[in-house]
Amino acid sequence: MKIALCCFSATGNTRKIAQAISIRLGELGAEVDLWDITALKDRQRDLGLRKYDGLILGSPIHSMRAPRLVRDWIASLHGDGMKSATFFTYGGFQVHPTHYDTSRRLKDQGFLVVASAEFLGKHTFNLSGWESMKTRPDLSDLTIAREYADKILQRFSGEDQAMVQSLDQGPYSQEQLDQFESFRYKMVSMLPTRGGGECQQCLLCEEQCPAGAMDAEKGAADPEKCIVCLRCVQNCPDEALAINDLSATFKVKMQMDHETPDTLAAKKSKMYL
Repeated sequence: MKIALCCFSATGNTRKIAQAISIRLGELGAEVDLWDITALKDRQRDLGLRKYDGLILGSPIHSMRAPRLVRDWIASLHGDGMKSATFFTYGGFQVHPTHYDTSRRLKDQGFLVVASAEFLGKHTFNLSGWESMKTRPDLSDLTIAREYADKILQRFSGEDQAMVQSLDQGPYSQEQLDQFESFRYKMVSMLPTRGGGECQQCLLCEEQCPAGAMDAEKGAADPEKCIVCLRCVQNCPDEALAINDLSATFKVKMQMDHETPDTLAAKKSKMYL
């Protein structure tokens, strides 16, 4: 069985889970092509999906949905009845309706969604003062990723003919989710910028930017394009890029979501089958 495993991973969490799933599928005898679709140029290339027997899509969760770049990429696909599975990484806060929303979008493109899963990972905003899931994904998460690979292969092969269970649609409309996504950008308020830091002009930030938003010469992101994934901040070899300190907003977020360090630590990765 030949499987395309596509992952969008700005700061590395989703790729770690993707690699664990890929390795396990290989151990089970599947042929897996791991495609990283984080960079703009990689989402623009033709993956030749017709040569595969199944598609696995991995993505972070931004404001209770897959990032808008991933949603746009899904809209370019043609499933033609192909089986698919999804998984998501998140920093400990709201998950739904990410599973439902992404499943719906894949179904609209002709895919049969047979499974989904969610995994804990360091929150993106930990790069600017948050303290959520600092050690995740850990061994427990990677173990569940391997178990998830077993379930995916059983469903892709037809050994298990079940489809994904009913997924939580959440209480929000698409318009409300769009507003939440917009607030994500407003909350950060200062997009990634060099701010006078020393820079060797390696151009890595510009080349790797998923949205094509970063201008390396100016050392600033285009506010109309930036999705605040912070890939540029994470990967800058000079540590010259940063956003404003979000420490105070982390405390507010914890209060709004009725979370404590203990409740966050108790969360586990899970599968939807």
